[in-house]
Amino acid sequence: MFDATASAHGDEVASGRRFRFGANWLRFSSDLDDQQLRTAANSLLERINQGAYDLSRPGPPPQPDIARFLDIGCGSGIFSLAARRMGAAVVSVDYDPDAVACTRALRQDHCPDDVEWVVAEISVLDTHAMSKLGEFDVVYAWGSLHHTGQMWSAIEQALVRVRPDGILILAIYNDQGIRSHLWRGVKRLYCSSTLGRVFVLAGALPYFYLRAIAGGIVRGRRPKTTLTSYATIRGMSRFHDIVDWVGGLPFEVASPESVVEFASTRGFEQRMVRNVGRAHGNNEFVFHRLQAMVCEPMT
Repeated sequence: MFDATASAHGDEVASGRRFRFGANWLRFSSDLDDQQLRTAANSLLERINQGAYDLSRPGPPPQPDIARFLDIGCGSGIFSLAARRMGAAVVSVDYDPDAVACTRALRQDHCPDDVEWVVAEISVLDTHAMSKLGEFDVVYAWGSLHHTGQMWSAIEQALVRVRPDGILILAIYNDQGIRSHLWRGVKRLYCSSTLGRVFVLAGALPYFYLRAIAGGIVRGRRPKTTLTSYATIRGMSRFHDIVDWVGGLPFEVASPESVVEFASTRGFEQRMVRNVGRAHGNNEFVFHRLQAMVCEPMT
């Protein structure tokens, strides 16, 4: 979701090298309801608790009296809102101008003129702009850093923004080998043209919906229950997530072991890892910063 400037973003979209994440989230946010907001808040709280962190009790002096929360690749802004409602001072950043507009609209609807919630159009790869943000008690980068085109540099920048004793909540696409290469081809086709989008969605939507229904039946759930319960997971939308999955360029992947090693060599310990195994999707992590950062040369 990031690069150097808004004009660069537009050029990448026009050339088929980047998916319009923000436009997808604008459509999603137009249908948000209170239940989805509560579900998103519960999902975020669960992961913060897994990091053994309490947003209401930031670190000892000279830390600020209010915990700081950084949402990298804020998308719809729904998790930034959840963090703000928990009492944190929030900074939401995204490279996609539509995502920034979406988050600003959500802030205006729910927290108008709130000085403790800042929304900015910043690339995580812009080290100067990111350094000016300072350090945070909680850094949240859920399903965003693998869409930068420079995933490991993006993860490095997220780690740098965590203050000592703070946590990083991270989700990164699982490395499936050849299947990941095939997925990249699907995404390139989707972003190539209007015809490409129609073709991909015509196959993807029935596949994902029917797979979900079949899985629900195996677990004894009615199809209607399966289709209507998706928003109870993280407050998200199945349709908009599918569009994100099949269109999301740039696209990079990593094994859970490589992510854990990358963070651990930089002064972080794992508090939680959810490994999807050989399946498609995100591996989920919560890391705790133990000490001063150890920044190794990027290869």
